[in-house]
Amino acid sequence: MRRRTPTAGLALALFAAVTATLTTTAASAAPAPVSAAPALAAAAPDISVTNVQAHLTQLNTIATNNGGTRRAGSAGYTASVSYVKAKLQAAGYTVTEQYCSACTYPSNNLIAEWPQGPADQVVMFGAHLDSVSAGPGINDNGSGSATLLENALVLAQQNPSMTKRVRFAWWTDEEQGLNGSEFYVNQLSATQRGYIKGYYNFDMVGSTNGGYFINRLTSTTAAPLKAYWDSLNLQPEENVEGQGRSDDYSFQQAGIPTSGYAAGASARKTSAQATKWGGTANVAYDSCYHRSCDTTSNVSATVLNRSADGVAYAIWQLAVGGGTPTNDFSVAVSPTSGSVARGGSTTATVSTATTSGSAQTVSLSATGAPSGVTVSFSPSSVTSGGSATMTVSTSATATTGTFTITVTGTGSVTRSAAYTLTVTGTGGCAGGQLIGNSGFESGSAPWTASSGVVTNSSSQAARTGSYKAWLDGYGSSHTDTLSQSVSIPAGCSSYTLSFWLHIDTAETTTGTAYDKLTVQVGSTTLATYSNLNAASGYAQRSFNLAAYAGQTVTLKWTGVEDASLQTSFVIDDVTLQVG
Repeated sequence: MRRRTPTAGLALALFAAVTATLTTTAASAAPAPVSAAPALAAAAPDISVTNVQAHLTQLNTIATNNGGTRRAGSAGYTASVSYVKAKLQAAGYTVTEQYCSACTYPSNNLIAEWPQGPADQVVMFGAHLDSVSAGPGINDNGSGSATLLENALVLAQQNPSMTKRVRFAWWTDEEQGLNGSEFYVNQLSATQRGYIKGYYNFDMVGSTNGGYFINRLTSTTAAPLKAYWDSLNLQPEENVEGQGRSDDYSFQQAGIPTSGYAAGASARKTSAQATKWGGTANVAYDSCYHRSCDTTSNVSATVLNRSADGVAYAIWQLAVGGGTPTNDFSVAVSPTSGSVARGGSTTATVSTATTSGSAQTVSLSATGAPSGVTVSFSPSSVTSGGSATMTVSTSATATTGTFTITVTGTGSVTRSAAYTLTVTGTGGCAGGQLIGNSGFESGSAPWTASSGVVTNSSSQAARTGSYKAWLDGYGSSHTDTLSQSVSIPAGCSSYTLSFWLHIDTAETTTGTAYDKLTVQVGSTTLATYSNLNAASGYAQRSFNLAAYAGQTVTLKWTGVEDASLQTSFVIDDVTLQVG
């Protein structure tokens, strides 16, 4: 996975590349999202994690023999391509190497296609094969590369009848800015892009303190990946950390539906995630991310095995023939938990997806709510693939505590998802500090933020601790957001929202606000700051939110940067103190 590098030169280069991609594809209609295939007569095979680990050992040896790295353009990368290519050719794949002349380190993408199934109905699976210069890159991204290689070999060995064409790709120069995959997509004609019904990306799928993340979790494209992990009761989450940072972004920008698995990089595992997945809270998912210690010992066999088997499940669901369609769907709630004071309310989104067969009508209901709490849905039924708003309302005498509410979708089958509700307040003012993870030191949750916003980058100092929220700073047209939903109790005498803001800019004007930061509560704008407010150090900003007592609101910061000269809006130590 590439690292965010907020320098003006690279940001402008990436912006130009993306603009070129969009211009190339504007004249062509985007392909329809790939649908999950019907339930199959033949079950997906079990992928041997031992075999996947054997590929990782080979990649580690290649790095050791070539200066400790498999960086794009290096001898270690060339040897990695040769290893994967030889395995695929021996298995019967149609294999091509594509020279990426536009890459930072010109080198080859490796494309392998299983020569069965209709050529105009392609499901594509990809992973980047290069590492950073600092190490062998075994989790990042030998894990994704080895997972796809073993899946490709098993598909060839079983040689089932195919309903779609399966294409695998191993990308070069991802670590320098997704260059290999972008080059590949830009070389496709509009017709060729239309053939690709879905692209699935696998970047860092064996992190030692890993989580279970899926790109575009609630999309139809993600349905088979989610269905497999749901069958293991893993409760996967959206891959927020990886948004825009791996090769699926190149396909997404071309209008091709995307998804994929990830186990996490340098962001820290939250306490809630450690509770449901195991591992250590407040520690990075991969503590050897982009370091020399990213070797074969830096991979969790359990996480790797679940990822590899999930890929096989997706291949069989999407592209292997046989069986009579069985209509099925999944249900998910986002966020998966919420807190509300007596007399208040909160909302969540209930999403459904067709996981096999045809779409169907799904009726929504909820059980497990305590006395004084009501749960309603708008609309009360959806067609699978659609979503509804769930509203949880509490009376002034609602039972306090933490409860599990089961959200159930009923159609030809019954599927459910869990939502954790905390009811607070015993009458009067339930005071205190309401912002979760106010200093950003515990990872991203419960914040929702654009990729790379919550960071410990040394390029901008935190006010306290190591982490802060850094919006914009790219020096090109860019928008970043940061938000958190908060339930504000009624009956208090003070409601003070405060945060510390540092604004750093390269703009030289003294009269024009080119780059802006907007602070909102719900749809109401509290304040707008710009490059004209730039100053050294942090300044505290405070607002009275008494008007929102008894409500659940979303606090949101939106940074919008124009096409040139960076402005960084750096936020730390956010509090909402009521009492």
